[in-house]
Amino acid sequence: MDELSRFAIRTNACGTLTKQNIGDEVVLTGWAQTRRDHGGLIFIDLRDRSGIVQVVVDPSSENAFDTARKVRSEYVLYVKGKVRERPEGTVNPNLPTGEVEVEADTIKIYSASKTPPFEIDSAPSDESLRLRYRYIDLRRPEMQRNLILRHEVVKRVRDYLNSNGFIEIETPNLTKSTPEGARDFLVPSRLQPHHFYALPQSPQLFKQVLMVAGFERYYQFARAFRDEDLRADRQPEHTQIDMEMSFMDVDGILSLVEGLLKEVFKIVGVEIKTPIDRMPYDYAITRYGSDKPDLRFGMEIEDISDIVEEAGFKVFSDTVKGGGAVRGISATGCAKYSRSQIDELVEFATANGAKGLAWMAVEAEGNIRSPIAKFFSEEEIESIKQRLNANPGDLMLFVADKPVIASAVLGALRLKLADDIGLIKPNIFKLEWIVDCPLFGWNETENRLDPIHHPFTRPTDDTVHLLDSEPLKVKSYAYDIVINGTEVGGGSLRIHDTKLQEKIFKLLGMSMDEARTKFGFLLEAFEYGAPPHGGLAIGLDRLVAILLQKKTIREVIAFPKTQTGTCLMTGAPDTVTDRQLREVHIKLG
Repeated sequence: MDELSRFAIRTNACGTLTKQNIGDEVVLTGWAQTRRDHGGLIFIDLRDRSGIVQVVVDPSSENAFDTARKVRSEYVLYVKGKVRERPEGTVNPNLPTGEVEVEADTIKIYSASKTPPFEIDSAPSDESLRLRYRYIDLRRPEMQRNLILRHEVVKRVRDYLNSNGFIEIETPNLTKSTPEGARDFLVPSRLQPHHFYALPQSPQLFKQVLMVAGFERYYQFARAFRDEDLRADRQPEHTQIDMEMSFMDVDGILSLVEGLLKEVFKIVGVEIKTPIDRMPYDYAITRYGSDKPDLRFGMEIEDISDIVEEAGFKVFSDTVKGGGAVRGISATGCAKYSRSQIDELVEFATANGAKGLAWMAVEAEGNIRSPIAKFFSEEEIESIKQRLNANPGDLMLFVADKPVIASAVLGALRLKLADDIGLIKPNIFKLEWIVDCPLFGWNETENRLDPIHHPFTRPTDDTVHLLDSEPLKVKSYAYDIVINGTEVGGGSLRIHDTKLQEKIFKLLGMSMDEARTKFGFLLEAFEYGAPPHGGLAIGLDRLVAILLQKKTIREVIAFPKTQTGTCLMTGAPDTVTDRQLREVHIKLG
């Protein structure tokens, strides 16, 4: 008996019947995918989670035949009958059950169905329709495969971590508000008027406390909640594979996670090579304009500041002399772009923060077509071509600005061009660790330091002495795992020394009273013997979406929200009654 039928009222799952079952009396249950009335015979394609099998009913089974005539698409049925070989010429090679059919002698209708808003075997182009009728959408084989693979990932992760000494522990979902960069979802307390719980943005503080408590290796599939603007790879609530480990260094943590990813990728038949390459953060920003570079194609950013410092083109030379940089990329095969297409690239660059975008097209004969070519010597142009590895047919694009802006704009252009000209091929997975991240960034708006990751990240031993004098030069023991240009997870070694943690809070402009109010229980725990520890979290939704090569995580979540944070199926968020508001001591203005 198959696993789906064990303990069930049926004897077999629909998709499991083969020629080995010929002659068996079977009981099946499921949904009618289609019904075809051929006059003397009625055919029903019966579907359950395992697949589809053809049921045939003839008039000799009078009760079954009469019931079968009432069946419509998506009716839920009970079928009893005998498995037989399909007649010659009717075999369906596209179905695992295509060599057999079930001759029914009993059919019962468990429940009728209205006409579905769309066909089960094809997805409508209108995603809002799919989300409104998500229970219908989830019947589609593709969606069921997506969620079954998600289940397989969870199982594989759990098995791997269990076998490596981890303990699965749940942490609270009703906790204290400790903002970590995004807005909290707040939950009013009925028993303590005018007080609020917050839904956790991550279990960060609790998992560090678990290390102080001596569990040494912890994990959970943690629900995390962030009230932020949504994109294709974000939801107000998501699931992360959350881990924390004591007495391990960066090499140990990364090696352990690489083993985990290696196991997970085997599910889709992909063998990833370990150890996974590590790329310094500064290199990623300079050469790819991003801390999550997509390595499935080339087109790396090159700096040509030294070549153009004395060039006749003042936009370039003045930028370099003023402390800026001139950087460029070579777009393969794009020299054929029309002026209007190039103008679109210029508009894209300025929309992403550039003052402008200069260009040179290397034509098939090697000639340069460009409004700025006359300002450069032949030697300078040749040096630029060599630096950018530009060949005939390529389009060279340049941005002159502050180094970070120049790379960021070209990084965005790099991704746009790769998509436009089809450089990104399917079934390719490029993994990279981003390491040596700065501990702090500078908040221009508020004129203060901000943590690049979070305030509990440990500075590196060789740069910690710069905290007082040059904090922006301090590096951290942080690491992000990037797959195909998406940050799938990240973490760090944590600070486990109370005095160092207090110093970091002070550098971030936080008074000790404020720090004790927000994080007092963590600081107090550190005073009772905190081991060196670190960890990371991997976004389960993002990881599964990448494995399935889906563009949005909504394809791998059973009941996702829209980009406005709405559940179209349930209507959440919704209003509540005045009585409910009074109970939690809230009055709407």
